[in-house]
Amino acid sequence: LEVDKLSCPAVKAYLDNYLGQYKETLGDLMGRRGLQYVITDSWEAGTQNWTDDMFSEFARRRGYDMHPCLPVLTGRVVESAESSERFLWDFRKTIGDLTTECHYEQISASLHERSMGRYTESHESGRAFIGDGMDVKRKAEVPMSAMWTARPGTASAQYDADVRESASVAHIYGQNLTAAESLTAGTGAWSFSPETLKPTADRLLAMGLNRFVIHTSVHQPLSDKVPGFGLGPYGQWFTRHETWAEQAKPWVSYLARSSYLLQQGKFVADIILFYGEDSNITALYGRKSPDVPAGYNFDYASADVILNRLSADAGRITTPSGMSYRLLALDPRCRKLSLPVLRKLRDLVKEGACIVGPMPLESPSLSDDQTEFRAIAQELWAAGTSVNRVGKGTVYAEKTIAEALAALNAGPDFEYTKPQADTNLMFVHRALDDGDLYWVNNRSNRAENLDASFRVQGKAPELWHADTGKIEPASYRIVDGRTKVPLRLDPSDAVFVVFRKPATGASRSLPQPVETRLADIEGAWEVSFQPGRGAPAKITLDKLGSWSENAEEGVRFFSGSATYTRTLEAPAGWFKSDARIILDLGDVKNIAEITVNGVPMGIVWKAPFRVDVTGTLKPGRNSLEVKITNLWVNRLIGDEQPGVAKKYTFTTQQFYRADSPLLPSGLLGPVQLVSRTATDYTNLTK
Repeated sequence: LEVDKLSCPAVKAYLDNYLGQYKETLGDLMGRRGLQYVITDSWEAGTQNWTDDMFSEFARRRGYDMHPCLPVLTGRVVESAESSERFLWDFRKTIGDLTTECHYEQISASLHERSMGRYTESHESGRAFIGDGMDVKRKAEVPMSAMWTARPGTASAQYDADVRESASVAHIYGQNLTAAESLTAGTGAWSFSPETLKPTADRLLAMGLNRFVIHTSVHQPLSDKVPGFGLGPYGQWFTRHETWAEQAKPWVSYLARSSYLLQQGKFVADIILFYGEDSNITALYGRKSPDVPAGYNFDYASADVILNRLSADAGRITTPSGMSYRLLALDPRCRKLSLPVLRKLRDLVKEGACIVGPMPLESPSLSDDQTEFRAIAQELWAAGTSVNRVGKGTVYAEKTIAEALAALNAGPDFEYTKPQADTNLMFVHRALDDGDLYWVNNRSNRAENLDASFRVQGKAPELWHADTGKIEPASYRIVDGRTKVPLRLDPSDAVFVVFRKPATGASRSLPQPVETRLADIEGAWEVSFQPGRGAPAKITLDKLGSWSENAEEGVRFFSGSATYTRTLEAPAGWFKSDARIILDLGDVKNIAEITVNGVPMGIVWKAPFRVDVTGTLKPGRNSLEVKITNLWVNRLIGDEQPGVAKKYTFTTQQFYRADSPLLPSGLLGPVQLVSRTATDYTNLTK
């Protein structure tokens, strides 16, 4: 049974019952102390096109009686095709308004009565949904979206629009927080590690996310059933039974640090893009993002944003939340606009706004005066004129967004050199009270050395690393009102470039570390396997290689943690006062926890798999332990082999067959020790 989502009384009655059941169970543990939020997941109920009060609601909102037009809903033409199409637009608009107000905003009202709030997803991508995605999130305490992982190591770009939609709501309506159902997967059960998840997480951050809601953490009540329960084929299987659950802290810390920093200050965007009133952001841009030039960021704008949130002053377009834009861009498909929206565009231009986009041709609504519409459109666009001054503002009728920004002398916020043709960086800029914060992400699975240019001057840059928590100063040059910073980014790396301290000069050149290989750590390792997973207690490996290629069946199908141990002789000549000693593990599948001479050195979860062992590694004999954790896949495949007498795993459905390919696992190397020249930045980072 479905609730009538176009009826406020029906939705309220449902929530009174639903939340009342929680109240009976939780008592005072609802509201400010206890259960605080409800999430509305993506709209998956199909479409609804009627409610008992449709006639009165339509008349109140559209200004005319819909009875004479009812045959149009059966596919017939009333009066003319144009008139019938306009009625259908009005009808869909009414459904959308009722969906927003009677479903989503009634949920908020019912929650507010209980001192609770709402996280709201809308329709992800490809959902059948009549309504506006920004509208349904505008009164949510936390607007929310979704980003799926297409396969390990990738992100599903079709959800970019959904995440940026929620971010735009947060920026414009003032919530500041942007959440997403994050890292969802429909394939590859238990095949994800923090390293393979990072590109998807970073893509979320690039689209404006700053609060992760990880999918999915299914309750695991049974300790002897591993990896345990799931939501059918869907998940990211982020539970206590994940092989790397006890080594997840550095990964979670990376997400937390990144989110916290991207909650600071205000989002910086030069462009606010109006996508029209005929379709949804995810339908329009799910497969191809808007044609926004590189180096600029943007927010989306709904009709409600245009009508109720935008003002113009001194050439800037502003919102009550504190956002400020240089340019209002109309999507090229905005050839039909409602008359109230067109009137507001006229008012904005007269107040000083700059607009780029083609002249709209007509209103799609039967309620609107087409004569007035054409008069305003002619006033703003002055047919045949590519640039038209109206009041204090300007309309660029026949220019691209890039050309309009150039005419406004608005240079890119962020630029970078391209060492290779496919070098690709994403960025987010947040303006702080005392400076600027840029987040820069390398989308390539290779290291990049390049120069980045930021629209900032007068402040010295620092590099803040969310993966380690470390801060270091950066070299720079201030030229023509911009600050150029050399960046050396690891594969799929992300770094915050923070401008908060006054620059002491026009440039600063810091020495770059020089690395020298000290030794390859070759020879035999003893490997001890986690018990209860089918592997022998201990083996000796003469050389490093993947467990999945081992002749021993228990090793080949092993999933879990295994500890590599060996001794290492370190010559006195390795130890120099001006150098750091780095242990480089080479390739690791999938997470490594390192101990030197009994001292924990940390967990490494992504390339490069390195730790600084300076001060712990000593001249002479040293003990080295490397605890490696792989994924569940190989053991799940092993349990499907013919004639298996004992299964070590439990799942609620079969995800792999006996002939499914095994995943590379273990310490693959090569393992090396590297000397890295040290630089004292103490005085620069205080």
